[in-house]
Amino acid sequence: MAERDTPIRIVVAKVGLDGHDRGIRVVAKALQDAGMEVIYLGLRQTPEMVAEAALQEDADAVGVSILSAAHMTIFPRVLEELSARDLGHVLLTGGGIFPEEDITELRSMGVGELFEPGAPMEQFVTYIREEVARRRAARVGADR
Repeated sequence: MAERDTPIRIVVAKVGLDGHDRGIRVVAKALQDAGMEVIYLGLRQTPEMVAEAALQEDADAVGVSILSAAHMTIFPRVLEELSARDLGHVLLTGGGIFPEEDITELRSMGVGELFEPGAPMEQFVTYIREEVARRRAARVGADR
């Protein structure tokens, strides 16, 4: 089976001390229903734990849910940890409540789309499918 035909593997987690997990559980279920292999790490994860799970699970993407206003610390740290494990090709995306200027800054660092409460689930699913397909194609092209 070609890589592009393999199911998308996504690690999802709550990073930091935020204990609100209803949203990420709904997202994880929607991603699973869309045919993705979802590895839910649960609450109170560290950036290191998330990146290590992405490595161990051979993830295509990482989804982080943050409602604690720590996004400007957590997303850069997750990116750093992914890079330290040679996982710069892994999509880092997430959800939470973000000021527009923070979204712009995080995107400039390499974070993917960020989704706020109320975003249609299909929008999230479609984005992950398209972005992972784009990244997989880029890796195949780079390997030639």
